[in-house]
Amino acid sequence: MLRLAVPVVMAELGWMGMGVVDTLMVGPLGPEAISAVGVGAAMHIAFAVFGMGVLLGLDTLVSQAFGAGDVRDCHRWLFDGLTLAALMTVPIMAVCVVLAFSIPSLGFHAAVAPRLQSYFFVLIWSTPFLLAYAACRRYLQGMHLVTPVMFALISANILNAAMNWLLVYGHLGFPRLGVPGSAWATLIARIYMFGSLVVAIWWTDKNSGHESLWRVPRPIEPARLRRLLSLGLPAASQMLAEVGVFALVTAFAGTLDPISSASHQIALNLAGIAFMIPMGMGSAGAVRVGHAVGAGDRGRAAAAGWTAILLGAAFMLASGTVFVAMPRTLIGWFSSDQAVLTVGTSLLYLAAVFQLFDGVQGVITGTLRGLGDTRTPMLVNLAAHWLLGLPVSYTLCFIVGWGVWGLWVGLSLGLIVTGVILLWAWIVKIKQHVLVFQAQAPSPEPQAL
Repeated sequence: MLRLAVPVVMAELGWMGMGVVDTLMVGPLGPEAISAVGVGAAMHIAFAVFGMGVLLGLDTLVSQAFGAGDVRDCHRWLFDGLTLAALMTVPIMAVCVVLAFSIPSLGFHAAVAPRLQSYFFVLIWSTPFLLAYAACRRYLQGMHLVTPVMFALISANILNAAMNWLLVYGHLGFPRLGVPGSAWATLIARIYMFGSLVVAIWWTDKNSGHESLWRVPRPIEPARLRRLLSLGLPAASQMLAEVGVFALVTAFAGTLDPISSASHQIALNLAGIAFMIPMGMGSAGAVRVGHAVGAGDRGRAAAAGWTAILLGAAFMLASGTVFVAMPRTLIGWFSSDQAVLTVGTSLLYLAAVFQLFDGVQGVITGTLRGLGDTRTPMLVNLAAHWLLGLPVSYTLCFIVGWGVWGLWVGLSLGLIVTGVILLWAWIVKIKQHVLVFQAQAPSPEPQAL
């Protein structure tokens, strides 16, 4: 599990690191810049993550085909994934453009809105590269080829940091663009990420010894796209339910004062970094469980799932302890503003409360995906976050008057409920899978006396 999970976790950290780098680089420009970058990134990913979530169905389909020894089918699923990514790009970008023009009328703080709009308009153009990258990544992970993904994201973060330094502050003769410069840096880094995985796929295919990827028939088959959608749409809805509620809460924070909004964004970045570990464990668990199911070994599927869950839970207990032990130091990495330090520290205490539950639900979402169940996490996330957590956040923030702390109490409640319910769902599902497999296994022949 660790051999597969460590590169995947590094890739997830690299993915999260891009937003963290943007926040760090614009930090010296003040709380308004931090708020604009944080809200803009959250708004874009809330829509892009739906397209990326649809492609999560490749985790199940590629890993099960690979577990069954059908590499040719793995190749075909890559082209199906790229086709679907292209089809989803246009509507996602169209919605984002409409949203970008609407920013001045959405109630954001007057000091944040202009910076937010300029940042968001640039970031929209990264959408096609982000979705194509997601298809390539799921294909590689499903075939246990995770090192190229890790390399692409780590090197993309280095490129992103360098381009931020050049374009935000105008070093080495580059124009000083401020907040929009950070969006241009992210766009360049995402183009590079996609290009890196294309090169990795070409190289591994050339040296694999299997039938060439490019010799596989590539017609668009509606039946295969429907199968990918049947798995991917619930997974996308689950991701949209979770990421969308965080994006909406971030937008709510953007209507508060810049100190509250910046503190929210910094604390959310730190909680997001921690969550990348169980999320990576969940992706590794999805592949391992999918391989075992494809090979007909349900006992190994259960063992793989529980291993991922326990590793993710152990890490999140440790991260919660760190949040309690040194919150001011962590917030200080992003801002030296005393008000931001004070508010951000209190938000990290709240983040420590939900760490274990957030980690458990993140891993189990992956292990259930390996079993082919993407519907259960979708329904649980919709109910816990949108019917419970979000109304509580809004009520405590704007009606009771708790401000940004009220937003975080609601987020915490939604994550705790999600973690508890999904743990119960995993226990029930894996027992059913093992019992069905045992019932289908042939009885052993009686031994002669």
